[in-house]
Amino acid sequence: MNPALEKNMRNPVGSRREFLQRSGGGLGAIALASLLGKNNLLGGSSTQSRSPLAPKHSHFAPRAKRVIYLFMHGGPSHVDLFDPKPDLIKYSGQSLPESFGQVMTRRKVAQNPLLAPLKPFHQHGQSGLSISEFLPHMGTVADQLCVIKSCHGDSVNHPQSVYQMNTGSILMGRPSLGSWVAYGLGSENQNMPGFVVLTQPGGGIKGGPPAWGSGYLPATFQGTTMRPGPKPILNLHPQASITADRQVATLGLINQLNDQHLKARDYGDELSARINAYELAFKMQSAAPDLVDINQESKATKSLYGIGEPETDEFGTRCLMARRLVEKGVRFVQLYSGDTVGWDAHEDVYKNHSLYCRRTDKPVAGLITDLKQRGLLDDTLVIWGGEFGRMPMSEQGKGRDHNPWGYSVLFAGGGTKGGLSYGQTDAIGLRAAVNKVHVHDLHATILHLIGLDHEQLTYFHNGREERLTDVSGYVVKDILS
Repeated sequence: MNPALEKNMRNPVGSRREFLQRSGGGLGAIALASLLGKNNLLGGSSTQSRSPLAPKHSHFAPRAKRVIYLFMHGGPSHVDLFDPKPDLIKYSGQSLPESFGQVMTRRKVAQNPLLAPLKPFHQHGQSGLSISEFLPHMGTVADQLCVIKSCHGDSVNHPQSVYQMNTGSILMGRPSLGSWVAYGLGSENQNMPGFVVLTQPGGGIKGGPPAWGSGYLPATFQGTTMRPGPKPILNLHPQASITADRQVATLGLINQLNDQHLKARDYGDELSARINAYELAFKMQSAAPDLVDINQESKATKSLYGIGEPETDEFGTRCLMARRLVEKGVRFVQLYSGDTVGWDAHEDVYKNHSLYCRRTDKPVAGLITDLKQRGLLDDTLVIWGGEFGRMPMSEQGKGRDHNPWGYSVLFAGGGTKGGLSYGQTDAIGLRAAVNKVHVHDLHATILHLIGLDHEQLTYFHNGREERLTDVSGYVVKDILS
């Protein structure tokens, strides 16, 4: 008999100890492999083999493949644009009826009289959707719009509400919606980022870049900003003296050295993101110049977006850029209308909204029309909305204060019902009242449309599985086509 086997038969305790020791090591190895795989740290020696933006499978068949989010920064007035209230006209100039109770705002109790809508509403399209005269062009695409009138959030302040609409939390530092989508699905175009942000020229937004940041997700998934103007991406072309072969050889050597450096530092997140950013920048040198060149578009297409017209040229150019980006495989594109003030109409709603509606109305309608004509609207989700709405009461005579308790957000395409008005605010547009939709519900629905289960899309951080919708949120199934 084998001596070792004979020893084990005589000493069963020792053999059990050895068995448990070996089994424990094996289970530990399995757990380690799972953790490394979750963080994309398994595979070959090349950083490219661990590309976090590689396409990934959705949880189920998606209705939309891509998202364009048009963010109206500052808080557009729902009662002046999409949510007509006859009682607001009836009681205009009077104090808030006692039946609505006291309304707490940043300025304590609101005591200003009610203010009627600044322009009349009209029904549009076969659906008869009500849209204000502020937005005549969006009226022409009414049958493509799904207007959710019962949205509500948790803060009356701009930065916190901007964060919540973008990240699900009023606190700074959580991953943005676009980052979650890029994390969950990767990019369809490995030569371009999965999440691109087109900002307004002349200033940032209240809350700043954390609104499109990656938070605790790997830094690779944060939004890549493109500059406004004729050169949205700087330094796309290498120096004339550097040939393509020389650049490839140089970057190949740098990649090898980076990989060694990365391994020696336990695959640190910031270092990994920097290496991935350099690799992506090299790929963008070949893909991006053609993509951002809107001179390839026809005169009719440019006219559709209002390009060449003084008031609509800038936003129209960015809307057209968004279409070109999603057409080439960018998963999530976000556009901001409004700088640090934007749609924040405290002093004069008519003056403020006249300006911003003229700048955005035609480009937004043009984008929806163009996507539909190209057969892209069915699987492209377009979102229109701000961080909150505005009060039915007046402020400083002709303005309106912030209102997070009831406001409107619009969807178009991407598996949503067109020509639909969903939910209601109360009789004067103050609070969400029927079929209420919290920000978490909006996010759950957006993720669902793109094929992601908001409860399954998680990331382990600080001892718990974190998600965009925290511990709440439901999919608004009634708006799905």
